[in-house]
Amino acid sequence: MLGVADVEEFVESAGLYFERLGLSRTAGRVIGSLLVDPGESADAPGLCESLNVAKSSMSVALGQLERGGLVERFRPPKGRRDHYRLADDVFGRAFRAKMAEFTTFAQLAERGLAVVGDNPRGRARLELMRDMYAFMGREFPKLLDQWEQDKQRSPTGQAVTCHG
Repeated sequence: MLGVADVEEFVESAGLYFERLGLSRTAGRVIGSLLVDPGESADAPGLCESLNVAKSSMSVALGQLERGGLVERFRPPKGRRDHYRLADDVFGRAFRAKMAEFTTFAQLAERGLAVVGDNPRGRARLELMRDMYAFMGREFPKLLDQWEQDKQRSPTGQAVTCHG
């Protein structure tokens, strides 16, 4: 059984991981906390206390997560405070949001090609960049669709994995 220190270490690791993906560290810690919390949801004061974060920082983090579709805000029946829970497809949503960057990188490569002129090495690097991001932009949505299909076929609602 995991102890409090193990949970805290996981939450901190989640904060660092999601920070590298573009969220604030506090937002990443919120995700980590909601992933391992035995409850279905948490309210902002409870998250502030468990993560030792100021109310203003928590408000910014929860707003970022809610706008990104990663958490949902709701009020429990007879509740006095809004609660937050992870969106059903938090990881698919996060990944789809990051996929928008594929187009941005491909466009950046096109801009580079427009300015590099006849430099064959520069053109080759930029064409490779453009082509790779264009490929990822075409193929990753198919992978996520496959993930959704595999997840729905599983009796537990979790994706079926194949090892070969």
